[in-house]
Amino acid sequence: MGKTKEYSNGEVTVLWKPELCIHSAKCVHNLPEVFKPKEKPWVQVANSNTEAIINTVKACPSGALSHYLNAIGPATVDRETKKEMMRIEIMENGPLMVYGAISIVHDDGREEQKARATAFCRCGQSGNQPFCDGSHKM
Repeated sequence: MGKTKEYSNGEVTVLWKPELCIHSAKCVHNLPEVFKPKEKPWVQVANSNTEAIINTVKACPSGALSHYLNAIGPATVDRETKKEMMRIEIMENGPLMVYGAISIVHDDGREEQKARATAFCRCGQSGNQPFCDGSHKM
């Protein structure tokens, strides 16, 4: 994978993986005093407090930004990522299986949580969209 750039204020270190960035600009809009894409360095962690930086980094939709507390060290990044990571499996002639806790927002605004495993229909035949009901086997 590509390079990772690090920016630290002595308390927290922000990691940026440019190849993952989708340029949603959530960081720029949430904390413009820190994330300044037209300046070098573009991440200026000295311009805000650690809590605000962490909250903004956690909102990064692509995962291009991550962080670790300097007192704990960079190993926490891997542990947190693995703890939050979900697994998606594409079943041959079957559903898309999502393993892990997820929140589903339906087109009518309803929201529901699934805690362990969720089977999403890939064939369009399910009577329980977006979930698989096994109709593809009939």
